[in-house]
Amino acid sequence: MNNINKEALYGAFIKNIVTNYKKMIRKPVYSIVLLILGLPTAMIVLMKHVFTSKDNAYCDLKNKIYKELMDCGEKDRLYDEAASSYRKKLEFLNKNMKEAAFENEVKKITEKRFNEMVEYELDKQSSENNIYPSGIHDTFYKLLDNKAFFAISFITSIFMYMLILIYGNPYLKYIIERLLMMIFVVFGVAFLVFTILYMSPSDPVINILGQEATQEQIMAFNKAYGLDKSYFEQLLNFFKSLITFDLGKSYVGNENIFTAIMRKFPITLQLTFASLAVAIIIAIPSGIISAINQYSSFDYIFMLIALIGLSIPNFWLGLILILNFSIKLNWLPATFSASNWLSFIMPAIVLGTGLSATVARMTRSSMLEVKFQDYILTSRAKGLSENRVIIKHILGNAMIPIITVIGIQFGGMMGGAAVTEKVFNINGIGSYIVDKQFIPDIPVVLAGVVYVAIVISIINLIVDLLYAFLDPRIKSKMKNY
Repeated sequence: MNNINKEALYGAFIKNIVTNYKKMIRKPVYSIVLLILGLPTAMIVLMKHVFTSKDNAYCDLKNKIYKELMDCGEKDRLYDEAASSYRKKLEFLNKNMKEAAFENEVKKITEKRFNEMVEYELDKQSSENNIYPSGIHDTFYKLLDNKAFFAISFITSIFMYMLILIYGNPYLKYIIERLLMMIFVVFGVAFLVFTILYMSPSDPVINILGQEATQEQIMAFNKAYGLDKSYFEQLLNFFKSLITFDLGKSYVGNENIFTAIMRKFPITLQLTFASLAVAIIIAIPSGIISAINQYSSFDYIFMLIALIGLSIPNFWLGLILILNFSIKLNWLPATFSASNWLSFIMPAIVLGTGLSATVARMTRSSMLEVKFQDYILTSRAKGLSENRVIIKHILGNAMIPIITVIGIQFGGMMGGAAVTEKVFNINGIGSYIVDKQFIPDIPVVLAGVVYVAIVISIINLIVDLLYAFLDPRIKSKMKNY
């Protein structure tokens, strides 16, 4: 019984691989990737196909038809017809042709017509007898039934099989494709920024060493950081550093850039989540109340507050909070300290205020679009409670634009909020990158751009996946992706 179950599981597993493989080879990009990842397996399949293709039923049928037509004298008949027809053509055109040339031309015509006759009979008889040509992919499918072949091919081409299995899961497939796109985006952005900085008239060597630097000092600096090499050599070295996560060292301080970013990343992440929490707590209820009570006093007050929140500069609001809550009342610390959670409150309020204003206005407008739809009237007619109608049906169907705005703002804050960080003396990524831009410390600037591109790409991927969980229509499309 166990053996039967194992055979059934193996058969289902192979069937799943074959099904996914057939879908993938229809797309040129996937075909190339499968060939590269499964090159050892492809070589084995090719050799097997070459040695067995001559012995299959389709080839036997073709040889049989060829022999029968030759024995019946069809080729000789076609030759006579071609010679007669071609001779009449030459007479009509009043042309002369040497006998050898005439013979060669007639043979070409005869061979072409005879092959067409063989193919016609082959198609006819193969359809009647259910005999079809065996391609290289068919050879691969047959070999998969052999457990020894599958074991060897799995070991030598494990990445190919992993890709095939991933392709069968729409969510994993979507994530992998988006991650691959992210790689192209990151390298494309890095290439553009590197080229712009390379062509920039600003000389970082003079800015760092000063105008009094000697030629020997400048040459030593250029050699130490590879600035004496050509554009293409520098670009290639930069791409190598991206692949190996070795972003080099900064011009000022000679610190490891990757280590510096990783040290500042937790601070930026904590501050971003704190700001997002403040924004959601303020914005979502405000947007709901404004949408449900459209044109009421609540609506005007909340939208006025949102407008003020968008208009107030972060640095001004931060200074006002420091003046009142730190200097006058002495409730909160004026400067940031990672070990003191109270120091997160004012920066989170400053960043969360601007974000909450945007989210509140988007929540209101999205809910107003949904509020008067027919299915909302139907849900009320069914006797559902007003709270259930508002939360599940109105807000639930208005979440896509809200999530989009939150994702965009979250990605921007993850890239660093330099002004707020400067006001509260936060040693985050935003202030770190901005400070280095004025030198310019090119390795740090490039690393910062790559970091921002990666963060925004990942946030966009997460937002797209949230769409599928929030909207059943998108979820159903994802299943067929």
